[in-house]
Amino acid sequence: MKRVALSLISALALTAASPALAQSINIGHLADYSGGTSDVGKPYGQGVQDTIAWINKNGGVNGKTINSDFNEYGYQVPRALAAFKKWTSGSDKVVAIQGWGTADTEALVALVTKEQIPYYSGSYSASLTDPTGKGSPKSERAAPYNFFYGPSYSDAARAMVQWAADDWKAKGGQGKPKWVHMGANHPYPNSPKAAAEAYAKELGFDVLEPITFALTPGDYTAQCLTLKQAGANYAYLGNTAGSNISVLKACETAGVKVQFLGNVWGMGEEAMKAAGTAANGVVFPVRTAVTWTGTAPGMATFKDISKMSDPSGAAYRSVHYMTAVCTVLYMKEAMDWADKNGGVTGPKIAEGMYQKKDWVPKGTEGVCNPSTWTATDHRSNMTVDLYRAVVGGAADGELADLVKSGAVKLDKVATITLPRKTDLLGW
Repeated sequence: MKRVALSLISALALTAASPALAQSINIGHLADYSGGTSDVGKPYGQGVQDTIAWINKNGGVNGKTINSDFNEYGYQVPRALAAFKKWTSGSDKVVAIQGWGTADTEALVALVTKEQIPYYSGSYSASLTDPTGKGSPKSERAAPYNFFYGPSYSDAARAMVQWAADDWKAKGGQGKPKWVHMGANHPYPNSPKAAAEAYAKELGFDVLEPITFALTPGDYTAQCLTLKQAGANYAYLGNTAGSNISVLKACETAGVKVQFLGNVWGMGEEAMKAAGTAANGVVFPVRTAVTWTGTAPGMATFKDISKMSDPSGAAYRSVHYMTAVCTVLYMKEAMDWADKNGGVTGPKIAEGMYQKKDWVPKGTEGVCNPSTWTATDHRSNMTVDLYRAVVGGAADGELADLVKSGAVKLDKVATITLPRKTDLLGW
């Protein structure tokens, strides 16, 4: 019921906002509100829906409505492929897609390239970052129509390895620290595994055997006992928040003393509330320059967008919602350019993504981090902001109230800028 309500609210807002706009631009929107990543899929998907509705309310793309076809695919690759087939057949063919997961995004790379449809994913797999497929020996494929906002999974993981090495020294750690990758045997958590492990070895870590746990919540006591016995110092949680919460709670009960590091989707304010004190201390990357309580000129735009599905303005929006807003606004400005330079087609939208350097969408100043895409490198930025989850005591009640009281908060611990090494493109 919640999934339907979320979709309906934005759909109504979109419909109400659109009548004055004469022409429409068709896009697809793939979202997970019911599957294995729905815990973070819901806030991200709502951010996409709200932003599209807000764009249409405020003049669209040079007067043209964005007509978004919402598809809740439950994180199932076959359903994503079926949605793509629908979107690329008939007279209502889409010119861009707001996508989601790693497995489905990677499965669609060749198809979106063939159809020349820019695909803005919630997946930040490094394999999507080389538009030529020839940028480095590590590149797996050409992905000229794949875009995402924020550091790749691999670069974010490298930043966390760098932070862990610095943390170990700052704490006076003796000997070689131990690094372990934890997550499901699935394209999403596996995406940055090799890159992080290679960098950890380079920085002097002992890299332990990976510990596997499913993408879904469960009893992971056995994994926590393995982690404890291995003596790991830094554990990278590669899954999304839902299953990570189970691990954190089980490890708290088992008395595991380790510094957990979360994938970009592995932690967030909702997860901090759900995990309670078990989430306290987890370090993970945040893709925007500020969080919902931050002060920046662009926050006025974000608060206005939020009202598309929360007219009261009372809702607290997570880091995942905010990332979705940035992602859609980058697409919108590329469409603006395309409309003025030959028409809103897939190839022109992709070309529009290359028109600016250190680019922040209008109205998001101080919130969306400056990003650059080029025809030879789709790594949008190499700067990674790392935050620590702080949960003081019981996290009962509404999230907005918990954040306001300080019971749940995010503290920035580091900003790490990685070198844009060509030999790491696509990996």
